[in-house]
Formats: sequence, C-alpha cells, structure tokens
Amino acid sequence: MLHTHEIQHRFYFVERAVRLAAQAASAEPALPRELRDCLERLDKHADAARDILPSNDELRIRKLVRDMDQLAERAKRICNYIPTLSGQIKGAVTHMHSQMQELKRDMSV
Repeated sequence: MLHTHEIQHRFYFVERAVRLAAQAASAEPALPRELRDCLERLDKHADAARDILPSNDELRIRKLVRDMDQLAERAKRICNYIPTLSGQIKGAVTHMHSQMQELKRDMSV
C-alpha cells in the first residue's frame, strides 16, 4: 500500500474530481435521481476521507476506496446509458471515475 502522504496526495485529485462532478450535477436540470444520489454519496465519502486518511487505518481506507469506486462505477454506467445528459456532466463523471481507478490501482485495492 502507498504511504499515507502519497494516499492523501492521490486522494486530493479524487476529491477535486468528485467536487467538480457535484458542481456539474447542480447545473444539470434533468439529472436522474439515481445519479444525483450517487454523486451526493461520493461527496459524503470524500468528506469522511478527511477523518479516515490521517488515521492510517488500512482497513478503513481500503473500504472507503472500494465504496467510492463502486459509486463511481455506478455513476459512470448511468451516464453511459442516458444519452440526454450534457457533455459537462458526462465528462465530469468520466474524469472522477478515472481518478478513482488510478487511486484504486495505486493502492492495489
């Protein structure tokens, strides 16, 4: 597993991508409820990470990353199946998903 500092640095990019996706979602007038819920849950997980990451609790960190990855996967699937969503939300979700994949890969989760 990566060192704590490296995880926090890597997670910064994930958190930023989650926030950008949440902003894009707020600008999307007809966003499906399921996608909105997904992004809200990701946002809450990103907030929780601020407490979990400094704890150095490897099990909690891995669970957080797995949970966030599942939500990012779900959000990406929703975007792929709804052609009427804007390019902004699709791009933001795709970027967030790729950031999660990189973190997951780097941590070997």
